[in-house]
Amino acid sequence: MTTALLIVDVQHALCTGQYQCFDIQRVIANINTLSGRARAASIPVVLIQHQEKGDLLQHGSEGWQLAKELDTSPEDLRIDKTTGDSFYQTPLEALLLEREVDRLIICGLQTDYCVNATVRQAHALGYDVVLAGDAHSTVDNGNTTAEDIIAEHNKILAHLTGPVGRIDITAANEIKL
Repeated sequence: MTTALLIVDVQHALCTGQYQCFDIQRVIANINTLSGRARAASIPVVLIQHQEKGDLLQHGSEGWQLAKELDTSPEDLRIDKTTGDSFYQTPLEALLLEREVDRLIICGLQTDYCVNATVRQAHALGYDVVLAGDAHSTVDNGNTTAEDIIAEHNKILAHLTGPVGRIDITAANEIKL
């Protein structure tokens, strides 16, 4: 199997201030450990950034920038997106096909939006998916705490099945590269 690591939307606006995701420093530390291991194993790292016009995530704005705490490398691949699904109207699938990737490790922000959409679409496209269960996060939604949202998504996504592809939920430091 050929693997790639997708880091979804670890952007300034979601890591500080009003929209800061739950336990973000621990989540970023887990992502950094995972991406360091991936780079050491010559696994492609794909940094995905969400953008919206006139929003905190407007392309080029401070909020759109990757979080300062996120470790990156000049060799990392970059994808810009405008919807929750990292594949929709982006070059992501072509980039993965070009590298013959059939297994994706996914982490990032936000659990119940872009991470969820990207995991589900990757699964629907037939990729084997590993969601780093302790390397994604979100915010409270008014009815449910972020911690409960994360736990619920880890549980639900682990039970998705299909004729191709699978989804495993694994702690970042236990993911086999």
